[in-house]
Amino acid sequence: MFAWRIAPDGLDVMIRLTPKSAKNDITGVDMLADGRVAIIARVTPPPEDGKANAELIKLLAKNWGLPKSRMNIAAGLSARIKRVHITGDGEALAQQLETWFNSGNSAKFS
Repeated sequence: MFAWRIAPDGLDVMIRLTPKSAKNDITGVDMLADGRVAIIARVTPPPEDGKANAELIKLLAKNWGLPKSRMNIAAGLSARIKRVHITGDGEALAQQLETWFNSGNSAKFS
């Protein structure tokens, strides 16, 4: 089960964001109460004036090797659970994320 799904113009990724953390990091995946799977991310800025959301996009872009300009928060701007949309070839993006999760980063997700 993955925390993303292919969309007509890219990939939608579910994120559970924790602001005001000690450091910026992607720390795992989790099953939400409604049965959806979400990637757990933590960022240092507080959730005010879009600072935490901006830092989340920066964190995802850096970790996944994608330009920030291809990512936007499609749902959940003021919520802890967010849907981040990445524009591009959905199949290729899904493969790229799967590779990232199965690479050296897998220790975080076991």
